[in-house]
Parts: sequence; structure tokens; C-alpha cells
Amino acid sequence: MTFSIVARCPGSGLLGVAVATAVPAVGSMCPFSKAKVGAASTQSWVNPYLALGVLDAIAAGISARAALEGALAEDDARELRQIGVVDGAGEAAAFTGAQCTPWCGQEIGDGFAVQGNMLTGPEVIAAMAAAYRASDGQPLDERLMRAMEAGDAAGGDKRGRQSASLRVQGEEDYCALDLRVDEHARPVAELRRVLEIARVQLVPFVEGMPRRGVKAGPAPETVTAMLALSPPDRPGGGGSGPG
Repeated sequence: MTFSIVARCPGSGLLGVAVATAVPAVGSMCPFSKAKVGAASTQSWVNPYLALGVLDAIAAGISARAALEGALAEDDARELRQIGVVDGAGEAAAFTGAQCTPWCGQEIGDGFAVQGNMLTGPEVIAAMAAAYRASDGQPLDERLMRAMEAGDAAGGDKRGRQSASLRVQGEEDYCALDLRVDEHARPVAELRRVLEIARVQLVPFVEGMPRRGVKAGPAPETVTAMLALSPPDRPGGGGSGPG
């Protein structure tokens, strides 16, 4: 019912997960991440505790592959599950249960995993992996976005399109970026539009938020001045004015 990518940027160490499906609000149930630990997407017949268990095990010092094996062993309905995970060291792992709806499958690469079920065919996963590899050197959010665009263009979910999300996790307990398109006819395209606006309006705001172990200072004047403007008047535009 879903296609996704989990990845770690080898340059920045950022962790990320992006996912799209033909169900509303995929960002509320499939993607998980934890600072300095890992990122995961739990899908098909979703078990959030599978992703949470994997990330807890990684935090305890277990590798992504071993953590996934351990969490799956405790899930009696594991053959209905699909999950991809990457840890803070860049080890990726994935699982596609025998009872996931076809077409279903996965591809694990260097520092990333792509996976999907109820897809139009294997070309979706192949296109995502190729797009991610081809974007080497780009920021993680861009690489994730390009992978999602490639999967969408290759056919995506065979039922259609409805929601998408993209999350990037830095060293803080909160996300560096957490974008969601909860219900839209073209969610991946809309996610791209939201990402472009977020880069110039949201990311500077998040970068000015308090950080653990660092004395909090005033909000950056350039950011407060920008956000005091009506959304259409800000860099990137978007939103609407008063009235």
C-alpha cells in the first residue's frame, strides 16, 4: 500500500525517511526517527511498535540488521509487515513479509533502503534506488525527494495517490524537517512544493530553535522579520494573506 525510502547522509550524518501511499495521513503512522539512532518506515499492515522496537534496540547498541531481526521475531503477524530501517552508522536493513500485497519488494543499498507494497511493479523500487544513487552529493532532503518523485513517476501505489511525508532527523530530539501532505490528489508533487517553501521559511526558523546543551539566545532577527510578513510576501510565497 506504500513506497518509502530510509537513508543516512554520509556527509552530514543526518537520518531521513520519506513515504507515500494511497491512504490519508501516511506521515502520522509510518515514518519514525530518533536522533543519533536511526530512521524507519513501518508499512503494509502497519505495526508502529515494530519500528519503535527496532529503534530502541539500535539505541541499545544493536545494529540495524540485528535489531530488525529481533523485533520481527516478536511479531506473530510479521508476514503482513514491511519495514525499512537505517541506523546511525549507515547500516540499512529491510523486510517484506510473504503476505504483503503484490507487487511488493525492497532494495538495500549503501546507507539506504527502499521498499514498497501494492505497487504497479518492481520498476517503482528500481527507479527510487537509481534516483537516490544518482543524487549523491545533494542534501539528504533533496535525495529523499528525488527518490519519491522517481517512484511516483514509475507508477507508485497501484490504487492511486493520497498522502506523502518527508522527515529529516538531526542531532536534536526534534526533527530538523518534518513535512506532511495528508490528503491530496498529487501528494508527491505537493510535497515538493511544500519542501521548496519550507527550505526558505521553516528551516531557518528550526535552525534558530534551542539546542540541547547550548545556551538559548534570541530568535534571529532575519527570521522574525521574515515570518512577520504575510505568507505570500515571504521568500517562496505560499499560504494566503489576511481577510
